[in-house]
Amino acid sequence: MINVTKTFFPPIEEYEKQLRRIWKNQWLTNRGELLLELEEKVKKYLSVTNIIIMTNGTIPIQIALKILGKEGEIITTPFSYVATTSSIIWEQCHPVFVDIHADYLTIDETKIEAAITPKTTAILATHVFGNPCHVVAIEAIAKKHNLKVIYDAAHCFGVTYKNKSIFDYGDVSTCSFHATKLFHTGEGGAIFCNDAELNHKMYYSHNFGHNGPLDFHCLGINGKTSELQAAMGLSVLPYMDEIIKSRKATVDFYIINLNFTKLKTIKIRQDTNWNYSYYPIIFESEEKLLKVQKALNEVEIYPRRYFYPSLNTIHYVNGPSMPISEDIASRILCLPLYAGIVEEELYQITSIINYNL
Repeated sequence: MINVTKTFFPPIEEYEKQLRRIWKNQWLTNRGELLLELEEKVKKYLSVTNIIIMTNGTIPIQIALKILGKEGEIITTPFSYVATTSSIIWEQCHPVFVDIHADYLTIDETKIEAAITPKTTAILATHVFGNPCHVVAIEAIAKKHNLKVIYDAAHCFGVTYKNKSIFDYGDVSTCSFHATKLFHTGEGGAIFCNDAELNHKMYYSHNFGHNGPLDFHCLGINGKTSELQAAMGLSVLPYMDEIIKSRKATVDFYIINLNFTKLKTIKIRQDTNWNYSYYPIIFESEEKLLKVQKALNEVEIYPRRYFYPSLNTIHYVNGPSMPISEDIASRILCLPLYAGIVEEELYQITSIINYNL
């Protein structure tokens, strides 16, 4: 069976080595030694200033919206994982959708200003499949209208844009460390913020509002991660360059061997050092997609329809029509992509796709 992704497992001996440290310390959570070490090593790997590692990738979005959204209107993309939109509604804010670029698949920055109202408080945009939004244009719009910018950068571990980490853009960026991601802690995520005061708010907000052990600075929730998760992160991190190299080789294979006279794929924004987090193909029609998907499933190959459906169509949103997002969502399929997939499997995948186009 070939799934759309496969979790990278480091050598078990290396994970056990980290576990022995936990047993020695007798400390399982509440920002222990391993978590603090992981934060420092991830900061160094990514060349970022601040990071707060949390228990999953959704809580950072929720905390950012709680602090910056102020229950207002949030301009956002309809083409993302459901957590982007559900977090907006969960935090008592209102999503205002702006359609996407047909090529980049990110929010169309040229349509953002038309969606701004007196109730708009923030922009929440997704770097789709690790492909950056037009961050320069979005920053200019935000400054002009006094809005905050939150980036859902769940897919972006290791991505750089214009020679700096993608996490350095916006007021806040978030990332997922879920088991399906390039870098993972089993479950996990992180928030990045370069403003010291805002970063402090994010910090105490993920720790019940604690400002020291006996004082509560403000309202907060529990977003802390455990030493067990940190142990997995410390075991995976040394393999990141190897993981990305392997994934790049798979993407290169797809590029060479797929029939792009009848397919297209995502256009990576110029000046981006991409991380090969996903490989989507876009069919001429949904019928072609379903035909190919069926043929692959019959031999136990399981790509996935990321992102489907377009989020503006979800019943608890009932948003206005987003023609480009809805069209792309109906025709896009992410192919198997993970470290260790072998060439024989890739030949099988591409042959089936090309035959059924």
